[in-house]
Amino acid sequence: MTLQVRLSHRFVGFALDVDFQTPPGLTVLFGPSGSGKTTVVNAVAGLLRPDSGRIRVGDWLLLDSAARHALPPHRRRLGYVFQEGRLFPHLSVRQNLLYGRWFAPRGASGPDLSRVVDLLGIGPLLDRRPGALSGGERSRVAIGRALLAAPRLILADEPLAALDEARKAEILPYFERLRDEGGVPILYVSHATTEVARLATTVVALRAGRVVAVGPPGQVLGDAGAMGSETASVLSARVAVHDDDGLTRLETAGGAVFVARLDALAGTRLRLRVGSRDVILSRTRPEGISALNVLQGHIVDIAPEDGPNVQVSLALGPDRLTARITRRSATHMSLAPGQPCHAILKAVAVAPEDMGLALPSGQGTGP
Repeated sequence: MTLQVRLSHRFVGFALDVDFQTPPGLTVLFGPSGSGKTTVVNAVAGLLRPDSGRIRVGDWLLLDSAARHALPPHRRRLGYVFQEGRLFPHLSVRQNLLYGRWFAPRGASGPDLSRVVDLLGIGPLLDRRPGALSGGERSRVAIGRALLAAPRLILADEPLAALDEARKAEILPYFERLRDEGGVPILYVSHATTEVARLATTVVALRAGRVVAVGPPGQVLGDAGAMGSETASVLSARVAVHDDDGLTRLETAGGAVFVARLDALAGTRLRLRVGSRDVILSRTRPEGISALNVLQGHIVDIAPEDGPNVQVSLALGPDRLTARITRRSATHMSLAPGQPCHAILKAVAVAPEDMGLALPSGQGTGP
C-alpha cells in the first residue's frame, strides 16, 4: 500500500513541513536528531494533531485537515513498535502476543498466532516472561504483538536504538523477513546508515523539518546533498562460494568481493553497504597490493564538496559506487566522466552489519 504524508506544523523554535509519497514496503525516515522523524511518526499515529496535513495508507484516510477529518489513534489500525518493547512483565510471551489480538477489528484479515511465531522464530519463548528474555527477543515479541493487531501500517520508532551491536545483529534479519513476508507496510525511524542500507525499500531523508531526498537507499545514501560527508553505496551481490581460508566470495556487477565467511547458502542474494571513505580509486588495475576486492567500472559523475574533497561516482552495471577523495587526487589522476576506473575495497570495509538480504525481485536499491 502506498503511504502519502503531507504535514505542516509549528513548534516554538522548530517548523515541520514535509510532503512525500512512498511505495509498498519498508520506508525509513532518516535524519539526525531534531530533524523531525519522531514528529512525523507521532502525527501518523494520531498522537499529534498537525496545523495542516493529509495522511493516507492505501485507501485508508487517517487525516485530512482541509476536510476536518482525523481518525482518533485507536481507530487508525496501526501497530507501534517502541525502543523498549513495552511488554507486560506479568504476562507470558504467549499472553503478550494474544493481547495484540484484542485490538484487531472483528473480521479483519491478518496473520494468525502460528504464522507470527514462525515468522519471528519465537516458538521456544512462548511460556517465558519478558524478564527472562534478551533485548532482541523482547523486540521480536513486540513486533509479533503489533502484527497480531492486524494493522494497516506498522510504526517502528528507532526500535534498535536501545540494543547493543550483538542484539541488533540478532533482530535485523527478522525485520528483513517482516519487510519481505509480513504483507504490512512499515514506517521505520532510524539515524543509522547500516539499518537504512539493509532494510529500506524507500528512504525519506529529513533535515531541520524538511524532506531533502526521497528514493531507494542506493540513491539517497549516495546523495551528498542529503548525506554530507557520510555518503555510502548499496551494491547488489550474490553468494558465490565459501572458501577454505574463511572467506566468502560474493559476485557483484563490478567483480568479486571477498568478505569474512557468511552464514548464507550459495546463490543467496544480498545487498552491501560500502562507505565512500572506504573506497580507493585507480585508473589502471592495481597489482601487488594486499586488497583482494578490485571492482571495475566507469566514472559517471564527479561532484565537488565544500572543502578539499570530491565525490566520484562509478557505474558498476546497474549499481553506483561512490568514492570520497581529495580534489587534489582527482586532478592528479585527471579523472573525468566516461573514463574506466577501478575501485579498491578492503575486506574489512564491508562488515557483517553492512550486509543484508536483497529485496524481492522488482524492488531495486539503486538509482
